[in-house]
Amino acid sequence: MKSTWNIAVLMGGTSAEREVSLRSGAAVMAALEHLGHRVQAVDPNGQDLLLPEAVDVVFLALHGTYGEDGQIQEQLERMGIAYTGSGPASSRLAFDKVAAKRRFMQCNLSTPPFHVISDPAALMPTDLGLPLVVKPADQGSSVGLHFIHQAEQWPTAIAQVIGLGSQALVERCVKGRELTVAILGDRAQPIVEIIPKDAAAYDYQHKYTVGATDYVCPANLDQNLTLRCQQLALEAFRVLGCEGYGRVDVLLDGDEPTLLEVNTLPGMTETSLLPMAAKASGMGFGELCHWMVQDAISRHPRGSATQNIKTLNPKT
Repeated sequence: MKSTWNIAVLMGGTSAEREVSLRSGAAVMAALEHLGHRVQAVDPNGQDLLLPEAVDVVFLALHGTYGEDGQIQEQLERMGIAYTGSGPASSRLAFDKVAAKRRFMQCNLSTPPFHVISDPAALMPTDLGLPLVVKPADQGSSVGLHFIHQAEQWPTAIAQVIGLGSQALVERCVKGRELTVAILGDRAQPIVEIIPKDAAAYDYQHKYTVGATDYVCPANLDQNLTLRCQQLALEAFRVLGCEGYGRVDVLLDGDEPTLLEVNTLPGMTETSLLPMAAKASGMGFGELCHWMVQDAISRHPRGSATQNIKTLNPKT
């Protein structure tokens, strides 16, 4: 396998996470260029996908819809082009938080109890108690995340969340330590503990504002609890059929870990957690990006794209 490649970094896109994706893509491009790869940025519009000629591999730095939801992966599969991250089916499953949680429950993996609501005028469920977590079933990066501490907060929150998509996921709010476990290949990386500085939830603002959150990596857990959290994360990754790399969010209630979700294209910004975990295991950012590209090519051995390949969005 050659050591340098022609790489198209897909970044930006049309989702609510466009700005974060652009930041991820810029960081990845800089790292890959520094390693001597030939790198070009591609900002897909969700309809036609145009790639530079002689592309060896696509690095997916997209987040959210038409990035993590399997659409772009389906296009690249049809084009016969290697790409980073999970395949179409597992990407689609992980992105659908409701379907993912149902799979966890089928496989006896711990996850908070929940309801799915599609009516913005629906009454607040009472069987889960308070507080509640309300979020879109098909968005990432904590987009649209609401915490309900009082019943009066419900009508506004449910209307806003359903306004972002067709369904809202309503979960029991589990109190505990917020952890995330990065996965590279078949290995769990050192655990990151997430501690928002103002004791608020780890929402979109805390996630992408430098200095708003403290991180401890490796998390201060004993060896047995560390292994339990890592094993739960690996099992979640596997039961969704994910490949390559990802990040699994876990809540630790006392000494009981419970699953929140699996992120198939985690952020690659200056505040992102997968690079932080990789660094704790001795892998620098450039080495991490190189590993992701090499992993993609090894799992997609069908060759590079032809000149100016064009394909239509599956929805059209």
